[in-house]
Amino acid sequence: MSLRVIPADLSQSAHAQALVDLLDAYARDPMGGGEPLSADTRARLPAALNGRPGAHVLIAYRDDVPVGLLNAFEGFSTFACQPILNIHDLAVLAEHRGHGVSRALMQAAEVLAREIGACKLTLEVLSGNTIAQAAYARFGFAQYTLDPAQGTAQFWQKLLPAG
Repeated sequence: MSLRVIPADLSQSAHAQALVDLLDAYARDPMGGGEPLSADTRARLPAALNGRPGAHVLIAYRDDVPVGLLNAFEGFSTFACQPILNIHDLAVLAEHRGHGVSRALMQAAEVLAREIGACKLTLEVLSGNTIAQAAYARFGFAQYTLDPAQGTAQFWQKLLPAG
């Protein structure tokens, strides 16, 4: 079985459908929140991402079947004065886990990061997702500190009401 990773062209209906289906499978997983994507998100996501500068969607195919997804967004490091590539979603269908799909997606993301001149790749991971943490460590990721006496960086959020 051949595995390949391609940059998605979300103006193509097959790529747009793969994005929505793979992200929905991830959303339904406990590590993705355990809830399906809303009908509104499913309908609007491909066009919204397609029109967003700095958005990158990579799809992994085993033979001709979409089995994995990586969504990343360009940011900027003011300290390094260079782009950053943040991996926002990394999803592999459950039946394809453990077969190199996430490795192929991460390698493609690193190639993309180098192409845009990024100084680093970033991502977030749940503290209880030890399987993903172990995989990310194998890919060279680690928690970071600016000053060890100040501790490791944390990812926080503030939800904003619609409107």
